[in-house]
Amino acid sequence: MIEVHLDPEEQEIEDSIEEFVPVDAAEKERVDRIIARARKNRNINIRMTELDLEMLRARAQREGLPYQTLISSVLHRYVNDQLVDERQITKTLELIGRKQTE
Repeated sequence: MIEVHLDPEEQEIEDSIEEFVPVDAAEKERVDRIIARARKNRNINIRMTELDLEMLRARAQREGLPYQTLISSVLHRYVNDQLVDERQITKTLELIGRKQTE
């Protein structure tokens, strides 16, 4: 008999397997549709200034990725509220600093 050693995460899964409750068919279908939509790539046309496009291409080159990938990544982070406004962070940090000195 082969002895299997599980890491802590695997052991946790093994220990909780009896609590597993499968989802019903309707919920599985809903999740499958969401996953399928998330995997599909769509081509779009977008108008932007030549300067913005040049700046995007330069930034993408510095980041080491294609400019279309950079654009897609920025848009994805924006719609998921994960894009960070540096000015807002700076303003927040200044406010925190002022409150700590008061």
